[in-house]
Amino acid sequence: MTQATNDQFLLAARPVGLPKDSDWQRAAPALPDLNEGDVRVKLLYLSLDPAMRGWMNEGKSYVRPVAIGEVMRAGGIGIVEESTSPKFAAGDTVMGVMGVQRYWSGPADDRGAMLAKVDPALAPLPTWLNALGMPGMTAYFGLLDVGQPKPGETVVVSGAAGAVGMTVGQVARNMGCRVVGIAGGADKCRFVVEELGFDACIDYKAGPVNAALKEHCPQGVDVYFDNVGGEILDAVLTRINMKARIVICGAISQYNATGAVKGPSNYMSLLVNRARMEGMLVTDYAARYPEGVASIARWMKEGSFKAKEHVVEGFENFPSALNMLFEGKNIGKLVLKVADA
Repeated sequence: MTQATNDQFLLAARPVGLPKDSDWQRAAPALPDLNEGDVRVKLLYLSLDPAMRGWMNEGKSYVRPVAIGEVMRAGGIGIVEESTSPKFAAGDTVMGVMGVQRYWSGPADDRGAMLAKVDPALAPLPTWLNALGMPGMTAYFGLLDVGQPKPGETVVVSGAAGAVGMTVGQVARNMGCRVVGIAGGADKCRFVVEELGFDACIDYKAGPVNAALKEHCPQGVDVYFDNVGGEILDAVLTRINMKARIVICGAISQYNATGAVKGPSNYMSLLVNRARMEGMLVTDYAARYPEGVASIARWMKEGSFKAKEHVVEGFENFPSALNMLFEGKNIGKLVLKVADA
């Protein structure tokens, strides 16, 4: 039997800068009865991602903003507790966009939730929210389809110790590329070099990024996978090669800005070098996810790919855990543990 009430975090106000406790409202509605074709999922882990900050803003984007008073959007993984649908059975492990709550209830084929069954024997559940989930697929298809790296080329990735960045670097290394990360702090740089096998990592907090790029990318930059935007994007644009490819995945340095978003002032380098800058959204590749999961799972089995999750325990810690992303406190994929199986 499931409990009679849910536990949810609702968006109470649109944040100005870093989200505050007052931007959230805790709710405990009664769990609804299931209709034919519905499932109820007990959430075990929630994915905390930089994109969530953008979803809290009002305005047109690639996905509608979370409404005031609505459960905060988030990916998650959990166990089906009840089902009236032939698609899932009680006991199945599923992942999808189920929101910041302890239980998700609704149609098994809900297009917003995008529920999918996963194999918990293939990898630990947090890894399904990391390398085998949205961040991993973002990195895999963004790098390979948009970045199009070739063996021997130099690939630079910012946010290298984060969920997407760490996967980008390892995929590039498995493709035979020289991989240079950019991260904040000596511990993060040690992690990506010593544990993940990057060729080098630039600590943007330790000195000018331009000089470090010149040192670690003596042959220039062929592919840049951008997760941060701002001054670091500008710096990399000064080092790109002819026909370079810049993948615009995110801009975490700008997400909490209270003024205008800072765009690249060195964009003329694209013209001079006949380079290409292209944005990407992982949802465009949804039909190909099994391809990406199979490749990364194979590398994991072979020992040439490592997944690391930074797990914060306790559903009540959601607000402070989310802000860790913007304070640079996590190494690896940030995940919130909601409950035990």
